[in-house]
Amino acid sequence: MNEQYITKLPAEWVRISRVYMALGDAHRQHIMLLFEPAERLSISQIAEVMPLSRTAVVHHLRILRDTGVLVAEREGKSSYYRVNRTVLTSALQLLLGYVEQHP
Repeated sequence: MNEQYITKLPAEWVRISRVYMALGDAHRQHIMLLFEPAERLSISQIAEVMPLSRTAVVHHLRILRDTGVLVAEREGKSSYYRVNRTVLTSALQLLLGYVEQHP
């Protein structure tokens, strides 16, 4: 047993746990699956196809943005979102590294 982590998670695990919690919601998974590779989508485009109110979509987008899973970019009055491959890749690599070390 590795007792050094009984009371406190390593910083990198805290960071990726937020990513996995954000991706644990079915509505946020649905939002993520809307994006084509390298695509940017506006709040309106996302809200148009989601079975949620615009307010609920904005809430889910905020969670995905705050965890770094999505990046928001303003253009005039509109906000566009894109997938942050760096954050997702980092979270997957850290988890994969753990799995590979613990067969």
